[in-house]
Amino acid sequence: MTPESVMTLAQQAMQITLMIAAPLLLTALVIGLVVSIFQAATQINEMTLSFIPKLLGLFLVLMLSGGWMIGTLVNYVQRLFGNIPWMIG
Repeated sequence: MTPESVMTLAQQAMQITLMIAAPLLLTALVIGLVVSIFQAATQINEMTLSFIPKLLGLFLVLMLSGGWMIGTLVNYVQRLFGNIPWMIG
């Protein structure tokens, strides 16, 4: 294996990781921002107030995009395992 192929594999793995994590991270970010604005507007300083909306939002996003996430990951792993003979020799 050449250093270029190792770097390509690492780059693809990071891209897949970001693609899979992005919906969950963006959902948590948006819900956290909305709850923070609500807390600032109403002057409610409860630290646990954002926990339940984030939990429900992440659960909803996982339900909606979980199949796509698993499909993307399985596709990447199949391509990775399929390329093992070319990586070795």
